[in-house]
Amino acid sequence: MQVTRRQFFKLCGAGLGSSSLAMLGFSATEALAEIRSFKLERATETRNTCPYCSVGCGILMYSLGDKAKNAKSTIIHIEGDPDHPVNRGTLCPKGAGLLDFVHSASRLQYPEVREAGTDEWKRISWDEAFTRIATHMKNDRDQNFIAKNADGLTVNRWLSTGFLAASASSNESGYLTHKIVRSWGMLAFDNQARV
Repeated sequence: MQVTRRQFFKLCGAGLGSSSLAMLGFSATEALAEIRSFKLERATETRNTCPYCSVGCGILMYSLGDKAKNAKSTIIHIEGDPDHPVNRGTLCPKGAGLLDFVHSASRLQYPEVREAGTDEWKRISWDEAFTRIATHMKNDRDQNFIAKNADGLTVNRWLSTGFLAASASSNESGYLTHKIVRSWGMLAFDNQARV
């Protein structure tokens, strides 16, 4: 057998390295037999719905955290829900990239308002946001509600405001939303699924 100088050094180096590791107590069989932990083993699984389009695909979100009262968990993985009847575990490219959306630095996480005549957005609380929305809706309805048409027939219409419902909602919440919006007299009512 012909051994070149380069091959000789490779053989000697491999032999020396393996014998040195064996002397230090390292055994390749023990290292290969070690059980690797699954990366989602300690994570908390949460079922949710993809926020992008009107299909309403089911997703599984995995988060890590110690579940203490004031500690925030961190979402580490998002995948399609294989038990969901809509997508059966598959996700489109937008849904597959949800983790980037969740951890985006430019993601808006709190309500903000821009007052009339300014170009500056200021952060407000959720209670203040809901109160502002309710106040604006009440004022608009009081000013623009049409109880009777030109012929004197009762119509109870509110034409100056519309409502866009979420398509990922259940049938029950969609039914309730429809009943509430119609009871206010709104005619401009649609669902995201048609947009």
